[in-house]
Amino acid sequence: MTYCVALKLNAGLVFLSDSRTNAGLDQVSTFRKMIVYERPGDRFMVLLSAGNLSISQSVRELLQVEVLQENDTAEPLTIWNAKSMFDAARVLGSAVRHVYDRDAASLKAAGVDFNVSMILGGQIAGEGMRLFQVYSAGNFIEATSETPYFQIGESKYGKPVLDRVLNPDTPLDEAAKCALVSMDSTLKSNLSVGLPLDLVVYEADTFRTDKIVCIDENNPYFRMLHNTWGQKLREAFDDIEQPQWGEGPAAEPLMVAGPRGKPLRKITAPNERLI
Repeated sequence: MTYCVALKLNAGLVFLSDSRTNAGLDQVSTFRKMIVYERPGDRFMVLLSAGNLSISQSVRELLQVEVLQENDTAEPLTIWNAKSMFDAARVLGSAVRHVYDRDAASLKAAGVDFNVSMILGGQIAGEGMRLFQVYSAGNFIEATSETPYFQIGESKYGKPVLDRVLNPDTPLDEAAKCALVSMDSTLKSNLSVGLPLDLVVYEADTFRTDKIVCIDENNPYFRMLHNTWGQKLREAFDDIEQPQWGEGPAAEPLMVAGPRGKPLRKITAPNERLI
C-alpha cells in the first residue's frame, strides 16, 4: 500500500508521497513513488503512482518514450513536446493503456488485477497549473477550485485535515504543512505506509523548484510536527466539555427535547422470559 497526495493552490502545487510497498507481512520494501519531469523555463511536471508496483514502474518507463499519434501528418505527442498539461495527461493515459494491452491478460491468468492509479500535475509555458488523477483505464479527471487536491492509495486517514484546512488561497508553506500532517495521520494509523517521504513544492509560473526534499525518521521538522500534532490534538480534545446528560450548568447539554424522538429501545422486566 502507499499514500500520495497532491494539492493545487493559487500560489502553486504541493506533492507528497511515501515509499513503502508490501506484498505480505514478510515482503516489505522501499520504492520511490514520485518522479519529477523538469525543463527549466518551459515545463515542470510531477508524477505520483500507487497500485501494483510492476505496473506503475512499467508505465513510468514507457512514459519516457511513449508517443500519442493523432494522425499520419501530425507530430507525435510526448510529455516533452505537449503544448498543455491536458495533452501530457493524455500521453500518460495512453501509456497506461499500452501496459494494459501488453500485460493485463497474463496478469489476470496469474490472479493479479490490473491496478494502478496516478497523479500528474504541473505547468507548461503558455498555460496555468493543472492537476490530474489518472485511473487504471487510462481515463482521468482534473482538480478544480472546489476539489483542490487528489489522493491515491491509503487515503482515508489523511483526508479529514485536508478538508478542514485547505482552500485555493492557502499559502504554499501552510499547504505543505497540511500535507505532512495528512501523511503523519496516515503513518500513525496504517503500517503499510512508511518513511522515507518525498516532498516537492512548486511556485506558480517558475517552471522549476529548489524545494525538493526526502524526509526520513531523523528529519527534525517532521519529528517536531509528529510530536506537536499529537499533543495539540490531545489538548483540543481535553478542552471540549464532557457530555452533560441532564439539567446542569453546561451551556450545550447533550440530552434535549427534540422532534426526532429517541432510539428504538426494548426494556424487559427482571424475570421476564424472552421467546
